[in-house]
Amino acid sequence: MDDSMIIVSLDIGTTAMKVVVANVSKGQLNVIGIGSAHAQGMNRGVIVDIDKASAAVKEAVKKAASQSNTEIHDVVVGLPTNGVQIYSCQGTIALSDQTKEIDDKDVQQVMTAALMQTLPAEQEYVALIPNNFSVDGFKNIKDPRGMIGTRLEFSGILYSLPKSIVHNVAKAVERAGLSIVHTVLAPAALSQVALTDGEQNFGTILIDLGGGQSTASVIHDRKLKFSTVDTEGGNLVVHDISVVLNTTLQNAAKLQRYYGTVNIKAASEAEEFPVEVVGQDEPQAVTSKYLSEIITARVQQIFERLQKRLAKIKAFDLPGGVVITGGLAEMDGVDQLARNIFGVKVKTFVPQQMGLRHPAFTESLGLVSYAQSLNDLDLLAYAVIQQHNFTDGKDNFQSFQSEESQTPKSSDNNAHPTSTPMGEKFKNFWKKFFD
Repeated sequence: MDDSMIIVSLDIGTTAMKVVVANVSKGQLNVIGIGSAHAQGMNRGVIVDIDKASAAVKEAVKKAASQSNTEIHDVVVGLPTNGVQIYSCQGTIALSDQTKEIDDKDVQQVMTAALMQTLPAEQEYVALIPNNFSVDGFKNIKDPRGMIGTRLEFSGILYSLPKSIVHNVAKAVERAGLSIVHTVLAPAALSQVALTDGEQNFGTILIDLGGGQSTASVIHDRKLKFSTVDTEGGNLVVHDISVVLNTTLQNAAKLQRYYGTVNIKAASEAEEFPVEVVGQDEPQAVTSKYLSEIITARVQQIFERLQKRLAKIKAFDLPGGVVITGGLAEMDGVDQLARNIFGVKVKTFVPQQMGLRHPAFTESLGLVSYAQSLNDLDLLAYAVIQQHNFTDGKDNFQSFQSEESQTPKSSDNNAHPTSTPMGEKFKNFWKKFFD
């Protein structure tokens, strides 16, 4: 029997909405469709206009659906780490029948017991990542199901985000006619594809140079342990070029894309290119070195601010060094500039999947890879978070229960996937927790 599954990711970015459709069969992930649309309603990584953001999401989804010949209704969505709070958590329950094997319900109860700490009023839980369990004092158990005992303990890591960020993402996706089946903090998704197993285990700094902001995160023991956001990114680089050279933002973006480098030493005074200047009849000549100086000044400022924050937690002591991805990572010299500022080994990551060979697609690819890797305990933990939010009167990520959002819209797509949609499998797993 074909055990293949369709996974669709949605990366809500400041400069672009990106959708990736992947078919997972026998453990292999194959990208079968890509859609990208110019972002609207975004400012520095977060949604500020739900309707505009929703329209951009629709456009990206339509392109991906057409290319993959697949109807898209369920998506895995990335969340920014603006305002993220990270907690260690523990839960303990007594097992009433010591002759009965520990099952999903027991695991659900002990995870729920770990959510008892009080959150700030403006925050809500978005993820719970298991560390390990203990049964009657026997520690470091990864999966207690099938065991017997009288006392079950759980330890994990909890993540929360500002309610406004979570709500706006959920509403924009819902208005695009989609259902969210899983949310993933962006650095966790990025680490799935940008870092090696060793880098994830022993500890690495992961920097995402996005369009609206730059995010530095620490991944250790395969978990997100720290994240900080600098509210400057590629858009400000383009803005700087536009202001200094007195040219349009469109022209500035082209200059950055085709001639941009942060390797000032390699940039030449002799190499010149024409720039259309506002108020001038004829293009003006600009040297490669001058453009490099403009770009480098901004990128250097971003790196220096991140360096101070990372140094405070001694992140540079981790053996994995720094891995840089995101749209700005494609520029020549980014790794060397970072190496000079951070004082550790630095490398850049570019996805190697056909059609995705640009660092701007790292999160999109990481989201489908993350969803593919989820096991039963991960899904149990996510269901516990959803149930907790639901019983607290929140409805941000309950869209997977909506029958309306699952109704095929023949006007959007006429194709039918041959594989099982990811949402169907996930919803069957979660259904027992909401019945």
